[in-house]
Amino acid sequence: MPEVVPGQKITGILFFVLAILLISIVDTICKIFTSELHSLQLVWGYFLGINLTLWTFFLVRRETLPKLIKTDRPIVQLLRPAFLAASITFLFLGLTYLPIAEATAIGFTAPLFITILSIPILKERVGINRWIAVIVGLLGVLIVVRPGGGLWHWASLMPFLGAIFFAVFQIITRLLSATEKTSTTLFYTGLGGIFWTSILVPFVWVSPSEIHWFIFLSTGLLGAIAHLCMISAFSRSEASLLAPYNYTKLLWVSLLGFFIFNDIPSLNMWLGSSVIVAAGLYVFYREQKA
Repeated sequence: MPEVVPGQKITGILFFVLAILLISIVDTICKIFTSELHSLQLVWGYFLGINLTLWTFFLVRRETLPKLIKTDRPIVQLLRPAFLAASITFLFLGLTYLPIAEATAIGFTAPLFITILSIPILKERVGINRWIAVIVGLLGVLIVVRPGGGLWHWASLMPFLGAIFFAVFQIITRLLSATEKTSTTLFYTGLGGIFWTSILVPFVWVSPSEIHWFIFLSTGLLGAIAHLCMISAFSRSEASLLAPYNYTKLLWVSLLGFFIFNDIPSLNMWLGSSVIVAAGLYVFYREQKA
């Protein structure tokens, strides 16, 4: 595990919050087009845009291919974007049917899963308080989706699954930051993402229009910047410190959902989100106290 310099923690937090904002914008843009393209094709286009952006970035910096592909953990580098692709695909699939704020609230369980997964992957200790927080957080999800209510839909499971995959992705990001260069991890993020999605996208392919190609490129550009910020954040701060800042996404998507989709978050959404956030912040508090 890399050592974290105390003075860099604030910078790491700022990088992480910026990454979450950019991801929120990407989610909003893609929700607009879920009625025209399958979520998997949107993710494929997203990674296409990321690759074009990164290759341009590497070309400007005169990064050579042998330096970029050099890694001590090639299998992990290729598996990491698979979890990211799965996470985004499930989220976009949920956004096809759910309001963006509600889907995001369900996805807030990711920090709780980060806590669980930190046991086998990061070798961290998890006590009874963290397990209680996980259970409470899951109860918050039930409040949001309110089984038997209008929001209860099979699509409610999609952002939940996306949260699990995103938690694995973030844990692996932290793990790789100990030994891998940022440029190498970015390179494999784009390469692996386009590889995994290209295997399945032919089954849902629809011929893209000019505006679709523009969306692919623009979301890819925003995504590349977001991943650069996230990798920089994890190289400066602990995973447990950054985890609570995932919750800033609720602010961004609520504002974007209101102004773009005229979505007004329900009382259940705010109540359930409060429970989920409280559970995550409790874990954070216990870790800091420890």
